[in-house]
Amino acid sequence: MMSRPPEKERAFLVYAHRKRARGPSAVLHVTEVMEELGDLVKSAGADVVASRVQSVDAENPATIVGKGTLSALKEAIEEKGANLAVFQNLLKPKQQALLEEGLGVKTLDRREVILDIFAQRARTKEGKLQVELAQLSFRLGRLAGGRKELSRLGGGIGTRGPGEKKLEEDRRRIRAMIRQIERELGTVRRTRSMHYRRRREVGYPVVALVGYTNAGKSTLFNRLTGAEVFVADQLFATLDPTARKFRLPGGKDAILVDTVGFIHDLPEELRQAFLATLEGIGEADLLLHVVDGSVDAMESNIAAVDGILSALSFREKPILLAVNKRDRCLPGTLAPEGAVRVSARSGEGMPELLSTIERELCLFRPEETASTRPA
Repeated sequence: MMSRPPEKERAFLVYAHRKRARGPSAVLHVTEVMEELGDLVKSAGADVVASRVQSVDAENPATIVGKGTLSALKEAIEEKGANLAVFQNLLKPKQQALLEEGLGVKTLDRREVILDIFAQRARTKEGKLQVELAQLSFRLGRLAGGRKELSRLGGGIGTRGPGEKKLEEDRRRIRAMIRQIERELGTVRRTRSMHYRRRREVGYPVVALVGYTNAGKSTLFNRLTGAEVFVADQLFATLDPTARKFRLPGGKDAILVDTVGFIHDLPEELRQAFLATLEGIGEADLLLHVVDGSVDAMESNIAAVDGILSALSFREKPILLAVNKRDRCLPGTLAPEGAVRVSARSGEGMPELLSTIERELCLFRPEETASTRPA
């Protein structure tokens, strides 16, 4: 007898939004944030049954929202039959514990959802190491939070015995595992650096695809290189970096690198843990920033990617903007100045994009592309 597949979790989304933000842009921001959270949860494999945005003057230090809202959320969760609450807000260990107690269901924040997606999608050794490093770092933070809670009790009943010793042992074990993974990642990075050096020795310029997740980078990668990288209409469909050769119009070859997609407000610990995935950006001669031109959030998605590139010190590299999904845009839709409008799915705009890539490479790597310089 075949066993039934496990039922999908039913998620109730929550965002305690501070009232300081005013005006239409604030409303749009909240809408974008909740849509993205919903997409993340769906990408992780759960169903979204409902969501609620609660305006607050300030986050409640204990449970993010006040007692009345917490009680109303519990009723709504029971009414919708949800068995999972996912907060857009980043939760501290104690907040998470109190929310689970108050709501009666498993409670996560967006970081844990992202980590779960990464864990499902990692395929290469490097990707799996990065996932494990991020998860261990997150667990260590949770243990550190528990340690602080014990210290605030000031000793006495409930704080003696093996609990404190066990906690310290857990922390030491996790730190040792983190050090081991960092050593292994160091080996991976050195190997990749050797590959980059070899590519430079043979004169291949490197173009790195960057962009907001689900903008169509992998579809464009496949279109330009003839590869078969996994493509899906979901966030973080591609986690592991991939590099392939592609041909420029003048006959020269170049290397195209696909990278993990960015999201708004990428948590700092995830950004650091996954920096190795983005190292291909650091080696690139040109960044090809792919943006979904069919969504209202195009400008804010561009700003989110630019912000992360700046934080990683990659913003000074030459950047070419490719506005993708041209076939889905309404007639007359405007694109930012200097951008190339394309459709990775249908192939529209590919000749112009390739010519523009070649022209940009001529400006920044004339020695490798001299024979392709326009007359």
